[in-house]
Amino acid sequence: MNKCKKVLVLGATGAMGQYLVPLLAEQGCQVDAVALDQCEGAPPGVRYLQADAKATESLLPLLSNGYDGIVDFLIYRSSELPYFLPLLLDNTEHYIYLSSYRVYDNLEHPVKETSPRLIDAADKILLRNSDDYCIYKARGENILYGLEQRNWTVVRPAITYSRLRYQLVTLEGKDTLGRARAGKKVVLPEQAREVRATMSWAGDVAAMIAGLLFNHQALGETYTVATAEYHTWGEIAGYYHDLCGLEAVWVDKEEYLRIIDPDAYNLAPRWQLEYDRLFERVMDNTKILAATGLHQSGLMPLYQGLKQEIERCPRDLVWPVNTRMDAFLNYLL
Repeated sequence: MNKCKKVLVLGATGAMGQYLVPLLAEQGCQVDAVALDQCEGAPPGVRYLQADAKATESLLPLLSNGYDGIVDFLIYRSSELPYFLPLLLDNTEHYIYLSSYRVYDNLEHPVKETSPRLIDAADKILLRNSDDYCIYKARGENILYGLEQRNWTVVRPAITYSRLRYQLVTLEGKDTLGRARAGKKVVLPEQAREVRATMSWAGDVAAMIAGLLFNHQALGETYTVATAEYHTWGEIAGYYHDLCGLEAVWVDKEEYLRIIDPDAYNLAPRWQLEYDRLFERVMDNTKILAATGLHQSGLMPLYQGLKQEIERCPRDLVWPVNTRMDAFLNYLL
């Protein structure tokens, strides 16, 4: 990477951004890191800015700084994509768009960049015409694919764990590490137990993204940024049991979904489960490794990475309480 490139990172304090921002600075970039929350103690070469980057009164003055690269971790609904994507492309040399491995259907294994996407192949007409995460991420890809500019790169991370991000099936940290540290059991869907899943360490994903930024080979290309390591959800639950004492109670997926959200017409939790976490997510990462010079042997093993990130989590952190899961377990047990 060339020295003294100016890079704007939008959504800079999330799972991947917290590793990417200091890495870019170490590589010689001048980084403006924008997030909604306030950050202190910026490393050399980094300027943290607290702002809503989707508010034009914040974004437009930022873009006047003339960034060589923009790494965009923000979430855009379908109606926002036609405004923000052309705007960002026109104001940088290289734009990296965060898509997701959730765009992939379950039709090809291992999954690679050319595998069918749900927006094109899903059997559910409601899903394909919705504004679900897997759909609006793919719509963003479609816009980029159709524009004349080729100064973009699409990245599709798998589930990415990091500090305060401890996923298990569709659960997040409050219902995994949070419940385990409180001595509470966790409800999981039985149908997921033997399904193979991929979870990547955020530090590795950040290194992949950094290797694509200002990489001429990456312009106009799409990459799955993930490890090739995979485990069943049952095995991953076992890792959590070893590392933090998490005790799983496996139930039918319908019971599980009622705990996640009892509103049967809110389909997002069901679609996340049935059109991602119950899919076989074995990822082919040969394209990203070839583009960046990274090697699978150098990526963080899942058990070791979870151990590291769990140990980083403050013991006194107060997690939100899942009262529906508590009530279900009290009734069941």
